[in-house]
Amino acid sequence: MKKDIPFLPVEGVKVAVTRQINEDKQAEWRVFLLNRNDETLRSVFVTSRGYTRSDSGNPQETSTLRHFFEKVEGHGVQLIELIDTSVFHLTNEFWVSYFIGDQVYDKRFIFVPGSLDESNLIQIGQLGQEGVLHD
Repeated sequence: MKKDIPFLPVEGVKVAVTRQINEDKQAEWRVFLLNRNDETLRSVFVTSRGYTRSDSGNPQETSTLRHFFEKVEGHGVQLIELIDTSVFHLTNEFWVSYFIGDQVYDKRFIFVPGSLDESNLIQIGQLGQEGVLHD
């Protein structure tokens, strides 16, 4: 049963939403998974969705996207998906599950409305790009 599975705290795994300017001088936004651990992440499963709270008066929800990656090497990065600015006003959730050895890890990374904004961009060294980094 789920209650019998020990879920250890996630450490060294981050989600970043980055902005790149393309050759047409348009911003393109991408979501990356960053592994800052020495160990390889295996059987990585990511679900993503955007939503508003039901008490906001006009609830909105995107489709749920599911991504599977066989592995993400130690100190590696994995592109999860492109993200459109039209969903930045929503809460954007990325639920990440993976194994290191036989141990399962699980964490929700939530970008609240307004957090995916150019004013919050920082340089993310592991990617060599500007973005919003979620611990």
